Order: sequence, then C-alpha cells, then structure tokens
Amino acid sequence: MMVIRQPMHYTVSLGLWNVQYSRLACPRQIGKMHARYIWIGDRPLSQEFHTREFNNGLTLVAQRMADVSSTAVTLRVPSGARYDPPGAEGSASVLAEWCLRGAGERNTRELNDALDALGCQHHESVQSRHITFSTAQLGRNLAAVLEILADIVRAASLGDETFGPCRDLIRQDLAALEDAPARKANLLLRERFYPGPLGRCIYGSDESLAALSAGALRDHAGAHIGPDGAILSVAGNIEWAELSDRAGECFGDWSAPAPGEPDQHPPAGGVTHVAKDSAQAHIAMAYPTVPVAHEQYYAARLAATVLSGGMSSRLFTEVREKRGLAYHVSTQYDSLRNVAGMFTYAGTVPEKAQETFDVTVGELQRIAEGIADEEMARARTQLKSALVMQGESTAARAAAMAGDWYHLRRLRSLKELSDAIDTVTVDKVLVHLRDWPAGKFTVLVIGPEPVNTSAIET
Repeated sequence: MMVIRQPMHYTVSLGLWNVQYSRLACPRQIGKMHARYIWIGDRPLSQEFHTREFNNGLTLVAQRMADVSSTAVTLRVPSGARYDPPGAEGSASVLAEWCLRGAGERNTRELNDALDALGCQHHESVQSRHITFSTAQLGRNLAAVLEILADIVRAASLGDETFGPCRDLIRQDLAALEDAPARKANLLLRERFYPGPLGRCIYGSDESLAALSAGALRDHAGAHIGPDGAILSVAGNIEWAELSDRAGECFGDWSAPAPGEPDQHPPAGGVTHVAKDSAQAHIAMAYPTVPVAHEQYYAARLAATVLSGGMSSRLFTEVREKRGLAYHVSTQYDSLRNVAGMFTYAGTVPEKAQETFDVTVGELQRIAEGIADEEMARARTQLKSALVMQGESTAARAAAMAGDWYHLRRLRSLKELSDAIDTVTVDKVLVHLRDWPAGKFTVLVIGPEPVNTSAIET
C-alpha cells in the first residue's frame, strides 16, 4: 500500500481490492472529503463509499448504487428524546411533527405539495439521540429534496397555530399504546433498562404533553436542532461531486449552538408490574450485552439469532412449539452508542404467564451451555440474508450508513459484515455468553397478576 501526501492534503491509498481517496481542506469545499471503493468476492459490486465532514459538525456519508434509479436520504439531527427538558417529555416527538408544518417560504400545504410533486416518500421518527427525517425519491429529484430538507431543519415555521394539532397527534400516539400493550411493555422496559434519560419514552406522558407550550418548544428547537453531530446519509444512483456540492450549498453554512449532553442517572432496573385487567399477559425483560463498537458485537448478534431467528430458533421451538405457552416470543438485540441490551418479549394468557417466564429465562440462560453447528449455520445464513436484502434497498442502506457513522465513525461494506459473521465460531459465541450471561434482568409485566422473579438476578 502506498500513501502520498501533497501540500493540498490529498491522499491516495492503493490496495489489491480497493481504491481509496480523501481530500482535506479543498479550496472549493468546506471541511473534509473521503471516498472508498470496495469489491466483493470475485466480481466487482458497486459499493462506492464517500464521506465529507463539514466544519459545522455535520457529516455527509454516501454510497453510489449504480444499478438503481432511486435515491434515499436519512438525515439524523441530535435532538432526540434524551434532550427533552425535565417535565416536558415528549418535546422531540411534537417537534418532529411541528417541523413539517411549514418551512422556508412554504406553508404546510405547499410543503406537502412540493414533496408529492417530486414523488418523495417521506417520514420522520424520534429516537433516543436523534430526530430522523427520511426520504426516498428518483435520483433526478435528489437535489430538490435536499433543499426542502434543509428548510425543514433550518427554517421550520413553528407557528403557534400549528403547535396544538402536532401536540394532539402525539397525545393520540400515547393513548394508542393502551391498545398495543406489547409495544407499551417494550417502551416501558427500555425506560427502566437504559440509564436515564437515554431510554426515555418518546411520547412523554399526559402531564408532560399538557405542560408543553409553543414558545417553550420553539426555544428548545433553537437550542437543540443544529448541525453539530448531525448525519446526512444518501444511498442510490448518485454522482458524488454533485451531491457533495449540493449538500454544501444546503447545509454547509448552517450554524447553531451545540447542545450539551444531558446528565445521566443509573437505570431504574428491577421488576415492574403494570396491572391491567385483560385476557393477555405481556412479559418483557432485558439484560446487558455489548454495544455495536465492541469486538464481540457479531457474537452477540449471532447469539440473538440462535435464540430468535425464525421458526427453528430456540425460543420459538421451546416456548411456543413444544409447550404452546406463548403466541409470540422473541429476542432482539438493541444498542445505543455505549450501552446495549438483549430484549425479550413473550405474549401469553395470564394462567400461563409464570411458566412462560420460567421457560423463557431458562432458554436465555441455557444457550451458554452449547450451540449446535447446524444452529450456528442457520444463524449465519439468516444474518447474511438480511444483509443481502438490505443491500438491495436504498432506504435500508441510507439508514444503515447513518447508524454506522454514529456508532463507529466509519462505514461498513456488505463484504466486511459478511466476513465478520463468517469469522465468528461457536466457541466465540460461547465465550461471549460467558462474558455477558443472561442475568441482571430488568423485567416488566403488563397483565392481571405479576410473575414470581425470585429465581433470577435483577
């Protein structure tokens, strides 16, 4: 490999299977720009990665997918639920709605009409750290969509007259959880499992939503919606130079104060029973595991897949098929930047809740005793199949790249992911399970009666 550094800070790296370049402090552009070309297997697959870091703290990441005609955008702005002021929980969710009620010179109707005229499918979502705006459109309309996204985050109208309807929509989302107790159980579990306020429920509470005002939320938006730490991810049939220039025009001079990180406090943990007179019992539990950046990440993902990857998985077979205990049982890996968990949910009838809990915990712990080779082979195949399908979707790739940059500060090719999965042996998974055993559970049950958790560590 040869590295050449010139006065313009232009770097070229040449390797057997990749070509990489980066351009730093280019006179015509703001910040830094990098690119990487990856070839997978014995034939070249288009995985052309680019990154550009702007001086204002925003990072543009992109992947050229030459065989598609669409593009997808994921814009993550670090103003998620963890930044909601105390007593004003739900602010981020209301704000995400409010930003779409007019922006720049367009009112709500004009903004929607402009997006529809471009054939743009769009939605917004709220996570712990970010408010995310996502779009999918034909490649030729990308430049116009970027301009509209810039208006949404930089020049949202945030008018008093549109605040009330946005808050009412989040109130409805909160109320709808009563008709979706499985989702409610998982949201409440996250709130108790993760350090506060990292796992905070994005919808807040009736009291906190009632306490919100247009003026206070407008001030909050001014202090928390900004470029520092924001990620703009684009996947599809792009021309990097054009995209980089357009992103610079739309976002390069964006400035706003960087929000400070909120103080964290230890997770509540423990066992919680939410009494509900119903014909179902909803059991949710979580225990700590490694975050995405950890060297044992792939072992954790494969362990979760052995437990809950399809109809041949441990939990499906032992809890549902053999014993008929639960109509649904699953385990999912979930990670914030520095903390992660294995989240398990089982839905059953109240009279079988205790047995369901006991058998489920038993399977979570028993996996550390051994994994059959055929189980590992199925788990690898399932994870790789998911990667292939993700690789064919511009929206999935844009979201995945944004996640990679947030967790790792770099982008992973499908080949890297596939190779990493292949290197994980049964022994490595068992080492991981011994290092991070199913214990120190946080448990939440919604149903008529609690379950006895005295046999487990909480």
